[in-house]
Amino acid sequence: MDEIALETLGRHLQALRQAQGLSLTQLAAQAEIAKSNLSRLEQGIGNPTIDTLWRLAKQLGVPFGTLVAPVATPVEENGVSVHLVEQSHHQRHDEPAVDVYLMRCAPGTIRQAEPHPPGTRETLQVIEGRVSVGPAGESRQLAAGEIFTFAADRPHDYRVSDMGATLLVTIVYAREGPSNG
Repeated sequence: MDEIALETLGRHLQALRQAQGLSLTQLAAQAEIAKSNLSRLEQGIGNPTIDTLWRLAKQLGVPFGTLVAPVATPVEENGVSVHLVEQSHHQRHDEPAVDVYLMRCAPGTIRQAEPHPPGTRETLQVIEGRVSVGPAGESRQLAAGEIFTFAADRPHDYRVSDMGATLLVTIVYAREGPSNG
């Protein structure tokens, strides 16, 4: 991310944290990242990993897309580029939140993703290349044009072939119950 994107992300992250009444120390501990790293992120410096941003979004109780929405550039890390394409807005309580990403993976990439919030489902459509994806023991080998949906509230892997892959990733978060707001 460039300097402007990092500053935008930092301000947005800080606003989300403060809106929930969390201190830097509280959010860092809950997301299992160093307080100094969180402080640097909020100041618009540092280089956040995709996993760090997922953990922060999860602890803030917001979809990943809500955290990165103000940033127009892709989030990149270790051969993986994730770009938010679309995010549902103004959903009613009986509608789930939905994020859609374009994910580009360098040849031979292995990405281990942490679990998303309970009830989250992920659908992958392979645009180009080949990828093996899914929770441990339940992964599927996919080629261009194929689609696979799986429960993403468990750890899951993406294993990309030596030709690389471009994926359309749709994440559907569980509907909020009436008690959640």
